[in-house]
Formats: sequence, structure tokens, C-alpha cells
Amino acid sequence: MLDIKKIRENPEFYRTETKKKNSSVSIDEVLELDGKRRELIAETEKLKAERNAASKKIGELKKAGQNADSAVEEMRIVGDKISELDGKIRLIDEAQTDKLLHIPNVAHSTTPEGSSSEDNVIVRTWGEERNLDFPALDHKALGEKLGIFDFERGAKISGSGFPVYRGLGARLERALLQWFLDCHRERFGFEEVIPPYLVTRKSMTSTGQLPKFEEDMYACDKNDDLFLIPTAEVPVTNLYADEIIPESNLPLKLCAYSACFRREAGSYGKDTRGLLRLHQFNKVEMVYFSHPEKSYEDHEELVGFAEKLLQELGLQHRVLALCKGDLGFGAAKCYDLEVFAPVEKKWLEVSSVSNYEDYQARRANIRTKINGKNTFVHTLNGSGLATPRVMVTICEQYQQADGSLLIPEVLRKYMGGMEKICK
Repeated sequence: MLDIKKIRENPEFYRTETKKKNSSVSIDEVLELDGKRRELIAETEKLKAERNAASKKIGELKKAGQNADSAVEEMRIVGDKISELDGKIRLIDEAQTDKLLHIPNVAHSTTPEGSSSEDNVIVRTWGEERNLDFPALDHKALGEKLGIFDFERGAKISGSGFPVYRGLGARLERALLQWFLDCHRERFGFEEVIPPYLVTRKSMTSTGQLPKFEEDMYACDKNDDLFLIPTAEVPVTNLYADEIIPESNLPLKLCAYSACFRREAGSYGKDTRGLLRLHQFNKVEMVYFSHPEKSYEDHEELVGFAEKLLQELGLQHRVLALCKGDLGFGAAKCYDLEVFAPVEKKWLEVSSVSNYEDYQARRANIRTKINGKNTFVHTLNGSGLATPRVMVTICEQYQQADGSLLIPEVLRKYMGGMEKICK
């Protein structure tokens, strides 16, 4: 959530920058509510001063043995007015908070200008496109032929977008996740977390999924008001809600495996075949709680971890700096990592690594103490990695002319030394 004081000080900047993120929320409406709130607070403070004076007068009259009834009545009337104004202030607070929760974060100055994904900037590319000099199959056809995916039965039990991994496919999926976690814990310095898969509305609001994106979420019974997590970012970030993290502990680095659940309400017309776009998928998430002065150094480090995984898997990939118009709602800066699927002839996103600055921390009240002053930390997160499109690319980059699937070398120890999956 943005700081209303900063909006008040420079409204034109926020009008301009929020429009660049394709937001239709009115800054003027927020400022109008802010103005009314400040007027009411000033009036309330004046009345409280009058009440204090009346209280003092009552004490003096009683001490002097004089009748204080009129002064008591005066104080009661002032107290009623204060209560009435406090009620109005609460209503304005709620309305103002709701408006602020719908305003996106402002992009960092190094985020490229642009209005859509067409304006994203390729920062670097790694690897070469594999030359498939045989009739190659796409991941869906190859996976079904090898018996490692079962999309038909997944759709039968849950609907489309809920795949079943079978046999060596289930083992390969588990190998990916185990290798990701081992790398983060043993080499990258993360503490591993197993978080809940159900979270409260407050937790979802703290990380920015609510209220704006509620239609994309899977909500449980309204009596519980719980949501299935769209990413482990939500529970892991909220571990420190309403807490003060010692400055010496920053950056605090946590990683977590979880299943992720998303309705993908905006996916109409997009390619949803096979593993390309799912309602349930597996992912290892990286979360940083960073020092405000060092978060952009940490951001580059976080991107490097995700790249390292792709490089060691031998998957051709590229890093994109997202422009302001394609930047996520809460992010100040974001890099997307995309792998190339040679049969699909498409670049597929496998990780988004974002710096939220203090946007989430302000919502969740996550602070540190710097030079004796409580200060909001910066939160960062990114996939390290999401498995579905990594699996797509492994299927398409590692398939062999004889119809088998070569297993990336780094995963073989998790597959009992197996080198390939055959029909």
C-alpha cells in the first residue's frame, strides 16, 4: 500500500505513475477523502480541547462547592459531538483504505517505460536453440506417449487445468522440486519453510492478492473466509506480519515448496493445452525481507539464483525487464525468466522475480529498526522455480529421436541414476 503522506505531497507524480500501470483508481478521490478526514480530525481535536477545559472547570467548581451541572451538561454535549465525529472518521478511514488497497505500487525509476508486454526489454539470453532434426512431439503428446502425464483422468476428477503426473513423470516432478529445494538450502543460503496452504483474507490482502484479484482466487466456505494459496509468497511473507525484524537479520531469506491454486479467470483465449496454463501446479518460492537501502542488490541476487537453476538444467532461457505497463500490481520492478520450448516455438515464463519495496510490508506491518527508528522492510519474491513449464521445456529440449526423454544430468541422482525415460 502506498503512503498517503507521499501522495499528498506529490499528487501529480502518483496520477501519472499509476496510469502507466494501467490503473483506473482515482488519486483525486483518495485525496478528497484524506482532506475530509484531516478536517474532521482537526475539529475533533478542537472539541477535545474544549472537553478538557470543561472537565477542568467542573473540578474547580466542585472544589469551590459550587453547582457544576451546567458545566457537566456542556461536557456531555461536547462528548456526544466527539463520538459522532469519531464515527465519521472511522467510515472515511475505511473508504480511504479501500481506495489505497486498489492503487498499484509505483514503478522504480529503472523500470522500462512501456504500455504492454511488447515493450518489455530483453536483458540477456543464455543457451542456443536445439536443432530437432527429427519429427519431434510437443510436451503433451510426448508425455502421454511415455505415460508420464494423464490429462484425461485429471480432467475427469477435477476439470481441466488439473494434471496428473504418473510413474516416472511423478518421480521426475518430485526430482525437480527436491533439487530446487536442495540448491536453495545448501548453496544459496535459504531457510526452508513448509507453510499452510490455506490463509486468511488478511494475509491475502497483506501481499496484494486482495481485494483486487479476488476473482482469480479459490475461496473456501465463507464462514471460514480462507483462501487456497496462489503462491507460497503469501504465507511466507506473512510469517513476519506485525513484527519487527532485527536489522542484523536482513536480508532474511526463506524458501518454500507448495502447490499453488489459481482460477486463471483471465486466461480465456490463451493456450491452455497440457501443462501450459494450470489451476493447480507446483512451485518453489523464494522470499527476501531486505534492508531498504540494499533491496535492489538483493533483487539482482535473487534473479541470479533462478538463472543458475536454468543454466544447470541446460535450458535455453532469457531474462526480461518488465515495462511499467506490464508490471505486476504490487511490484516496483520485475524480471521475468522465460525458457524456450523448441516444438512450441514459444518463450514460456517460469519465474517472475519482483521487488515490492515497502508496498507489502506497509500492508502487513513488517518493520525493522534502523538508527533507532522503526522502518518498513522491503519484500522481494520470485519463483525458484515453477515446475510446469520447466517440465514442458525439458520434454521438448531433451527428447530423443527414438522417442525417449533424456533426463537432465543434475536430476539423475534423484531418479536412482536413471538416464532416460523410455516408452
